[in-house]
Amino acid sequence: MSIIKLSARLWLLVAALLFALPAAASDNPAMDAQVSRISTDWARIKYQVSDKSAQYNQIHALAGQAAAVVARYPGRAEPLLWQGIVVSEEAGLAGTFQQLGLAKTARSLLERAEKIDPRAGNGGVLMSLGVLYSRVPGFPLGFGSSKKAAAYFQRALALDASGLEVNYFYGVFLAEQGDAPGAKAHLERALRAPAEPSRPVWDAGRRRDARGELNKLH
Repeated sequence: MSIIKLSARLWLLVAALLFALPAAASDNPAMDAQVSRISTDWARIKYQVSDKSAQYNQIHALAGQAAAVVARYPGRAEPLLWQGIVVSEEAGLAGTFQQLGLAKTARSLLERAEKIDPRAGNGGVLMSLGVLYSRVPGFPLGFGSSKKAAAYFQRALALDASGLEVNYFYGVFLAEQGDAPGAKAHLERALRAPAEPSRPVWDAGRRRDARGELNKLH
C-alpha cells in the first residue's frame, strides 16, 4: 500500500472517530463540566468550521486543552477518552507522515482509559478502540485488525445496545466486511435511537451520516 493510500485510510479513520459521546454524570461535577466543554468544542469544530487549516489549528489547540484536563484529573477514564478522540481528529488533519504516529497516540490514550474503566462513556472507550482497529491499516503498515475491531464493537454493544453511535459505527464496520443485512439492521437501529436535544449539532450530524451509509447500501 502506498503512503498516499495509507494517508487516505487514516483520514477515514479520523472521520469515523469524530463523534460526541453522551456524557454520564460522575462523582466530580467540575471534571464533568470540563469534559463536556471539550465535547462541545469538538462538535463546533467538526460541523461548523469548514476551512481545513482553521480546523487543524483549532483541533490542535483543543488537543492541548484535553491533555490539560487529563493532567488535572489523573486516574480518570473520561478525560483520557476525550483526549483520544481529539488526537484522532488531529491525525486526520495533520501531514501524511504524522498521521500514523498520532493514531498510535490515540490508541495508547484509549487503552489507558480502558484499563481504568472500560465502561467509560457508556462503552465509548470500547467503541473508539473498535473504530481505530477497523480503520487503521494492518501489519506491516499499521496496527489495524478486523478481529480486534469486532470484539471491541461487541463489547460496546453489550453496554449500549440501542445507542446511536455504537450502532452507526458497527453498521459501517459490517458494511465494510460485506455483511449488508447486518449493516442495514444496525444503521436503522442507530436512527431509532432517542434524540439528544442537549447536543443538537452532533445528533443531527450523526443521523445524517447514518442515512448516508444506508443510501450506499441501497
